[in-house]
Amino acid sequence: MAHTTNYRDAFIEVAEDCPTDHAVEPPASEKPTIAALHYRLIAEHPYGRTSDDVVFETFALRAGIAVDDAVERALFFSVGRPCLRSSPLGKRYGWGLHHDAQGRVALVARESDDYALHAADPEISHMRAMRSRRP
Repeated sequence: MAHTTNYRDAFIEVAEDCPTDHAVEPPASEKPTIAALHYRLIAEHPYGRTSDDVVFETFALRAGIAVDDAVERALFFSVGRPCLRSSPLGKRYGWGLHHDAQGRVALVARESDDYALHAADPEISHMRAMRSRRP
């Protein structure tokens, strides 16, 4: 059975304990972090990738395997994987994640008008990014 991390018509709001009041690009480093890879993959093509694409490509880039390897991707999703609710983008860096009707994802800065519009939209599902600390 194949698992998925995709959402459709959904908005992942910033975590309640996010330490920043505005969106911040994750810092670049010699070995890119998960946050930096998530940011790059989504920001370079808004609504160009699904959550599954972002999660697998991040894994593939860090593991040094081809991002278009269908066998590795099937093996990767043969077990459940954390969705973008666990991404550092919503937990630490102040980014909301909007998933369109096809499941493709885009970044939404928490201080933006778009964030307020998505957060108030009754036509889509709403959830928060996971907290970094227990309450």
